[in-house]
Amino acid sequence: MMSVYHEPALVKEVLHYLISDPEGIYVDGTVGGGGHAEAILTNISPRGKVVGIDRDCDAIEFAGNRLKKFGTRVTLLHDDYSKITRVLNTIGINSVNGLLLDLGVSSHQIESGKRGFSFQIDEKLDMRMDSRQVLDAWTVINKYDEKQLQQVLKNYGEERHSARIVFKIMNERKQKSINTTKQLAEIIESAVGKRYLIKSIARVFQAIRIEVNRELENIKEFLKQAPDLLIHGGRIVIISYHSLEDRIVKDFFKEESKKYDQSGNKFSPQISLKPRLRVLTKKPIVPSKTEINQNPKSRSAKLRSAERI
Repeated sequence: MMSVYHEPALVKEVLHYLISDPEGIYVDGTVGGGGHAEAILTNISPRGKVVGIDRDCDAIEFAGNRLKKFGTRVTLLHDDYSKITRVLNTIGINSVNGLLLDLGVSSHQIESGKRGFSFQIDEKLDMRMDSRQVLDAWTVINKYDEKQLQQVLKNYGEERHSARIVFKIMNERKQKSINTTKQLAEIIESAVGKRYLIKSIARVFQAIRIEVNRELENIKEFLKQAPDLLIHGGRIVIISYHSLEDRIVKDFFKEESKKYDQSGNKFSPQISLKPRLRVLTKKPIVPSKTEINQNPKSRSAKLRSAERI
């Protein structure tokens, strides 16, 4: 295992927005290497607790070693944050003081090898965050039909050359299967040339990873459950790394904090609503220049937070 699993982003900001009761229960739904969880446990009361969840068994192992000094104050679960209500119910928890998600892929997953997340390392197409699941990147690239594949690249990668890239993939598949990240990168290069190559490869790999791990669907499923799990005054904090994730969070917070809606009737134009959330961050919180210099991978992080009312 790497000595540093993943450098967490916006730690001070997470603590500021997340902690409302030093004796509360806080859930880190993407515990990763335990960086945020350690900071939370260090900054709350000895009676406060953290539940850490992750789909990646490597993350659970690493976080377990890092957080063992906190003893029974921390519980780690190898599971899926999108099933948050069921996961917490299995350990007898029905409500919590705070929920945290740090979305995206970790440095460990990219750099450790054998996971297929990086186009800079030649390895088998995989990209599964949870090695127990069946769907992997190889299946997406080799088994999806042309229309499916084009939708994945267009919707999840926002790749303008998606049609050309998919055409090249389909032609290559007629000759032989596409097994490695290097093969896929070479196909993308043949479709877009060198000028836009790095950005196009990054978008394609992002799109496939999102499809394999149902990342956007998982965020939506989690958000549907989150307000009912929070006690009044409890907080939700989500860090996203690309516009697709951030838009989902932004729209959900906006919808759940609305006090009025349009009725469609000109004589009674507005309907009063009972909002469940109060948005704490009118604009997303981003890393300082100092943090970006110290941790360049944090540069695209955006934090949004809301409070249960």
